Amino acid sequence: MNLVNLELAAKAYHERVLLDHVSLGVAAGQRIGVVGRNGTGKTTLLAALAGTQNLDSGRATRARDITIGYLPQAESLAGSVSEIVLGGLAEHEWAADPRSRSVVEALLGGIDLTADAGQLSGGERRRTALAALLRRSYDLLLLDEPTNHLDVEAISWLAGYLRQYARSYVIVTHDRWFLDAVTELTWELADGQVHVYDGGYSAYVLAKAERARIAAAADQRRRNLMRKELAWLRRGPPARTSKPKFRIEAATALIADEPPARDGVELARLAAARLGKTVLELDDVCVSAGEKSLLRHVTWQLGPGDRVGLVGVNGTGKTTLLRLLSGDLPVPETGPVTTTGVVVRGSTVRLGYLTQQPPAVEEDLRVLEAAERVRGSAVIGRRELSASQLLERLGLRGDRQWARVGDLSGGERRRLQLLLILLAEPNVLLLDEPTNDLDIETLTELEDLLDGWPGSVVVVSHDRYFIERVTDHVLGLADEQLAFLPGGIDEYLTIRERAVRAGGFPQAGGLPQAGGSSQAGGSAQAGGSAQAGGSRQAWAGQGPTGRQDASGRPSAAQQRAGQKELTRLERQIARLTEDEARLAADLTGHASDYARLIELGQQLRALQAERSALEERWLTVAEELGG
Repeated sequence: MNLVNLELAAKAYHERVLLDHVSLGVAAGQRIGVVGRNGTGKTTLLAALAGTQNLDSGRATRARDITIGYLPQAESLAGSVSEIVLGGLAEHEWAADPRSRSVVEALLGGIDLTADAGQLSGGERRRTALAALLRRSYDLLLLDEPTNHLDVEAISWLAGYLRQYARSYVIVTHDRWFLDAVTELTWELADGQVHVYDGGYSAYVLAKAERARIAAAADQRRRNLMRKELAWLRRGPPARTSKPKFRIEAATALIADEPPARDGVELARLAAARLGKTVLELDDVCVSAGEKSLLRHVTWQLGPGDRVGLVGVNGTGKTTLLRLLSGDLPVPETGPVTTTGVVVRGSTVRLGYLTQQPPAVEEDLRVLEAAERVRGSAVIGRRELSASQLLERLGLRGDRQWARVGDLSGGERRRLQLLLILLAEPNVLLLDEPTNDLDIETLTELEDLLDGWPGSVVVVSHDRYFIERVTDHVLGLADEQLAFLPGGIDEYLTIRERAVRAGGFPQAGGLPQAGGSSQAGGSAQAGGSAQAGGSRQAWAGQGPTGRQDASGRPSAAQQRAGQKELTRLERQIARLTEDEARLAADLTGHASDYARLIELGQQLRALQAERSALEERWLTVAEELGG
């Protein structure tokens, strides 16, 4: 039974069409993730399902007596935290309920339950609204960016909570790990339409890649039509006198194993050449903000080419550590920052520091003008990209490059901030929550840019997918110490879970201290990668046999044998073409079944390889007959 339906739903803002006569439904038990570029209408789609968004045309219908829980991006809260989340229940009442106790412990830690919502920070208000929603039961949950302002530990808890307690939900999020963990169906919103894929984010990427490969194969087939026309024309006398040679590679587009995202050895070599031996070092460093101690006797070294992810609970000092490394320690509200110990920055270090707050840029400047004031181009890896090309890759395309900086959205300002840093060509990047306000496509482009960037990187992020994708090592920050985590974020979460149960965060014997370089070994990644594409397929058949006459033309016997072979080849090619058409129809009918798509794609590639080999053989025989 469908809980909610949209029928021919249409919605536009000015000239931008967000929903273009969309019809879809959410059935009981479905767990759906929504992806798409910023500005495509994901929030509008969710609000239409919730009934808070008026449509230009079409309608939204809901099952009778259905209960819907909706978390919008902008919360409207009134009253104390306890009243909003717990409905005024006494502590012994809500604490006796395991579900309520889990919500309060995971989301409201550090928040005064008696505080008025108007006194909370933006992150605290967000967590309060999410806690109020999750403590109750609904037939359908509609969650718009529920992981905002949550650390990696809380995000992991939320994934487990939804799997255990939520019946049906639709979630808009850019957190790809979270999508994989909690969703079983993916809606992609693009150009006003919703495209449906089975599975979570990984399955969605696989199915989309297979569709793209099939489209590329179809395009290759169209390009081959000209070659086939030329082959047929060679039967005429004018063509036989020119004796053109037709030798082509079989057009088989294979999905092969991808090589490693980064060539770690090459990047480390380039980084060492740019940075030398000394990059950033901490020696017995202590940092406190007012009366709160953040770092205590920390010794650590960032080497050339190291890529480090930094995780920890909110408030443990991750941003303070980045500011310490950059030399930019402000005076916080809690009091002046005091430091002891030694911070060393190599003489060749050029820092690029992405803060959580966008820098001041002249509001009247055009986006491209602001970029070109820094530099007209930048070298990323071995490629030189213009400012305009970098803007394009980070999602600021076409007319948006000529928009006023003052007219940019928050996400667009974040992209511009990233671009200005990359254009300065730093050799050390400090990235504080780089994934904020970026959609999945832009995150993928940023990851690709960082793959070819030779230098050292320190990333603070709650986006687990991004950390695991762009860094090689993970450090945990807790109890004023840095700890090297060979097992990455999984190890961090396991240790945190044990520590919470024990009432603290373990030191020696739990998390090893992160002394020395963060680089764990310097060997190259073992194993090569499969070469993309297929090798040229050989054809075992032989040409017409027998001696040619003195003029070089085939004998009558050769011509008869050749014509018979041409006829046979044409029949086989026609049969394979019909088989390809049937497979193409099957592919269209199974567009949302990625497993079936892969199976059909393999069959299609085999047919295409066989047909290409037959066509090449036909060309060879036709050429010999025309000799």
